[in-house]
Amino acid sequence: MKWFELPAAALAWVGRKGTLVVAASLFVGLAVPGLAALSRPWLGEAIVLMLSLAFLRVDPAELRGHFTQPKLIAAASLWTMLVMPALLGLIFLGFGLDREMPGLYFMLVLQMSAPGLTSSPALAALMGLDVALTLASLVICTAITPLTASLFSYFFLGSALASPYAFGLKLFAIIAGSALAAAAIRRIAGNAWVEAQRERIDGLSVLAMFMFAVAAMDGVADHFRADPVLVIKLTVLAFALALGSIAVTALIFLRAGRGRALAIGLIAGNRNIGLMMTAMGFAVPDVAWLYFGLAQFPIYLLPHLLKRLATRLAAKP
Repeated sequence: MKWFELPAAALAWVGRKGTLVVAASLFVGLAVPGLAALSRPWLGEAIVLMLSLAFLRVDPAELRGHFTQPKLIAAASLWTMLVMPALLGLIFLGFGLDREMPGLYFMLVLQMSAPGLTSSPALAALMGLDVALTLASLVICTAITPLTASLFSYFFLGSALASPYAFGLKLFAIIAGSALAAAAIRRIAGNAWVEAQRERIDGLSVLAMFMFAVAAMDGVADHFRADPVLVIKLTVLAFALALGSIAVTALIFLRAGRGRALAIGLIAGNRNIGLMMTAMGFAVPDVAWLYFGLAQFPIYLLPHLLKRLATRLAAKP
């Protein structure tokens, strides 16, 4: 191998070992707090990069195929963006979180109102699940987020987080810009070249997720030293919500096929809190930022832990 081929080979290796590298990024952020603080201002750019790479990773014809048969996409979007947030909001109220821990309650409302992760298609690719279905669902969920987020924030918090019109324009710009960037690369380089670069595209996605996870760890280690019991409780809560949402969603959509059900569960269980915080200008209570960081643990660890299960399910009809 020649020296100038090393970066491409390294990217391909990162793509093949993606779930493990993604999981390791959390601990890098905890071990090197200076790097976490340095990466924090680049959260927005990391989100856009991950979505652009997701569009590039998917064959446009395969993506259009899901929209020509939209029943599954519509059902997944309604469940993810309307039914599940309503149920979770009522559960949070039933436990009195709005009175006992208003800062945490605020972040949980943000979380349940958010669409799936921008990196969901990349995670689906790393786990061997249906990337096109994941991306199609993500596009619809993100498109209706301005309406559903305003509805739930008004109902559960008493006021809308942001103007649906302004929020909608911001989301449209993110999605359309990412799609256009991917389309331009495909047009210039050609479909054959893009398909040959799948592992390297996965590697770039993993690096973007790495930067995002490192940034999210800013301040988590300090909080653990100050109040380890609170950090442990919030971590357990984050895992319970993620695993519970994935499991319930997979059971609801089991008739669509086990692999597809798990792909939809991945979106329902892993929400893009960063997108909601961007709309808020990251002006959130301290405990809310702490939960945001801890919520990355199930997002980044579960793909590695569930990869073998996902491979088995995707192989079955």
